[in-house]
Amino acid sequence: MNTEILLAILASFVLGAVITPLLIPVLHRLKFGQQVRDDGPQAHLKKQGTPTMGGIAFLFAILVVGAVFAVRHPDIWPILIVTVAYGLVGFLDDFLKVVKKQSEGLKAWQKMVLQIIIMGVFCFYMMKFSDIGTVIRLPFTDVTWDLKWFYPFFLFLVMVGTDNGVNFTDGVDGLCTTVTIVVSLFLTAAAVKTGTDIAPVTAAVAGALMAFLLFNVYPAKVFMGDTGALALGGFVASSFIMLGQPLLILIVGFIYLAEVISVILQVGYFKATHGKRIFKMAPIHHHFELSGWSEAKVVAVFSIVTALLCFVAYLGV
Repeated sequence: MNTEILLAILASFVLGAVITPLLIPVLHRLKFGQQVRDDGPQAHLKKQGTPTMGGIAFLFAILVVGAVFAVRHPDIWPILIVTVAYGLVGFLDDFLKVVKKQSEGLKAWQKMVLQIIIMGVFCFYMMKFSDIGTVIRLPFTDVTWDLKWFYPFFLFLVMVGTDNGVNFTDGVDGLCTTVTIVVSLFLTAAAVKTGTDIAPVTAAVAGALMAFLLFNVYPAKVFMGDTGALALGGFVASSFIMLGQPLLILIVGFIYLAEVISVILQVGYFKATHGKRIFKMAPIHHHFELSGWSEAKVVAVFSIVTALLCFVAYLGV
């Protein structure tokens, strides 16, 4: 397994490092440029026109490498399918925004319906065909809990919540990429510790994202777009579920959770107080930017927090 992990990381890194610089000029020619919010940090205005939908590159690398290892480890297939399916939802959203010039992209209800359909198919698989079934393990204990009829509702919260959390995290050069590299390496270590066969695909994600980071680190030459962010959200959620320990997302994915909660609090407080704000701007990474943090500092601090929480969570695997 250790050899497979090393091969998966190296293969996906090499594939991603080759594909990404080839994709960037194509995105330029197609004028698939990022539309930057006027009400966001003023420093972000210079990012206008930077190619987006770069998630296509690492998603392709993950799919190719993951499929190779899935021949020997069938448990990889559900994760790959969910990852690609959510990536397709993100691609459609990006396509409408960037190509069709529809500022909203997919409507919120349309995106939610598509996410629920994917979640429903994955839930059916888990309940009918997986060895895990509807059982989850409570972190730091040997206690397992059979959710039974509540399982689909639980998966809805985990998958839709995580997917949107990862998507909100994609707002600073390299932030979502770096945080998810750390999460992917944790998932790889957890898979090895528990003897779960998904380690090659989690390693492949880490390798592909490392390659993407070469071009996504500040100042970014390409953004992942919803194509990449939604795909990564699906990957993170489905991987923890396949481990049988989805509650660990609350620890390992704290940054994702904080991003979602900051938006919910900001919107709720704004409406309740008729215009007042808790944060200078949400998601919360923008609050720190407007408080004087550089993009590099935001990425460093958020990634270090994630790494420390991963060490804690590993004790509970």
